[in-house]
Amino acid sequence: MAGALDASLDPPRCGQVIALATQKGGAGKTTLATHLAGELAFAGFRVVLIDADPQGSASDWAERRAQNARQRLYGVIGLARESLHVEVPQIAQGADFVVIDGPPRAEAITRSALLAADLVLVPVQPSAYDVWASSDMVRLVQEARIYRRELRAAFVINRKVVRTVVGREVREALADQPLPALAADVSQRIVFADSVAAGLLARERDEHGAAAREVARLTAHVREALQ
Repeated sequence: MAGALDASLDPPRCGQVIALATQKGGAGKTTLATHLAGELAFAGFRVVLIDADPQGSASDWAERRAQNARQRLYGVIGLARESLHVEVPQIAQGADFVVIDGPPRAEAITRSALLAADLVLVPVQPSAYDVWASSDMVRLVQEARIYRRELRAAFVINRKVVRTVVGREVREALADQPLPALAADVSQRIVFADSVAAGLLARERDEHGAAAREVARLTAHVREALQ
């Protein structure tokens, strides 16, 4: 009886929260968020994607998927509010993973997303402009760590042009930043644009293609970073 009572008093288990955040638009944040959430869902986890971008791109993707009568992989909740750090823990009680698609150029919502997260992923395109803009996200992560010392964060090189040295150069440039860069890069591929327009994932277009392999590798590194 005592054991049962003790078990009933245990706090509810919360899923891990991954926030994709950048202060620069066009970095492919929503594509990464929908694909990361999808890869986790295909692995059998309960996943919720929170669309915290006022543009609602992730919600549009989910709506297009429903219109095409595709299987629902995970729930998508529109929540572009500055109270994410209050609301996300409640949502995480019913999920293994919560993925937040954060907004560009909206510091208040981004700050709230960082306070809700266990891991922050900062997408960076292989360009000098993106590297320069990354300093803004580093500052926000450092501010969030005043309240969340355990907050982990890493860059993700996204939209790398295949068979060029630009990806290597941006990785070298990011080495001067206080945040690490995940070893898994994601390349610029037509299949990502085609799949998003149809409400699909790249692996649903070509399960064994290069894009699907890159997303799988990224997801493995993300899970490793959460351990």
